[in-house]
Amino acid sequence: MNMAFKKLLCGFDEAGRGPLAGPVSAACVVLPEDFPVGLLDDSKRLSPKKREAACSLIKEKACWGLAFVSHEEIDRINILNASLKAMSLAYAMLVPKLESWGRAHGFSGQLCSGHLCGIVDGLHVPDVSCECRSEVKADGRYPCVMAASILAKVERDCLMLSYDREYPGYGYAKHKGYPTKAHIAACRELGPSPIQRLSFSY
Repeated sequence: MNMAFKKLLCGFDEAGRGPLAGPVSAACVVLPEDFPVGLLDDSKRLSPKKREAACSLIKEKACWGLAFVSHEEIDRINILNASLKAMSLAYAMLVPKLESWGRAHGFSGQLCSGHLCGIVDGLHVPDVSCECRSEVKADGRYPCVMAASILAKVERDCLMLSYDREYPGYGYAKHKGYPTKAHIAACRELGPSPIQRLSFSY
């Protein structure tokens, strides 16, 4: 079989739609056939330690793209459009890696976006060059979407840790910008932080 013509599933997911602060992240991932999918799950169901271990292996073995869309752009274009834009940007990062990744994983010809079929967690699909479909709770059914979920969450959490050091007092290391009581109380006491989504209520 000429592996160059085999359709590959590319999983898409985002992290950070619900927070009151910080960017939204998105990832897209193509997994090799020998990836140990037993390590994967919806990122929300994995412990931080298991997420980080899985994320390291995804980065090492998979073909992937990752992107962020800022809090300012979320305020300008809304969170849904920002999430879809982050997915499109992540896909644009993945495509240039496909050929060399494909050669390393046994594909005998040029591997390009035309060999991909995308599956997106949720109700909407991003503007990308491959055929895509959306499915609710895909992050609990498809290993490539689980991988995208893990990558997006781990990388966004890491960024929020750096923001915690930059903007102390808001508790970003603990809640990662999500609307906890402590986060809302900090915003009311200190005012919005420089990474606050001002279009969100708090």
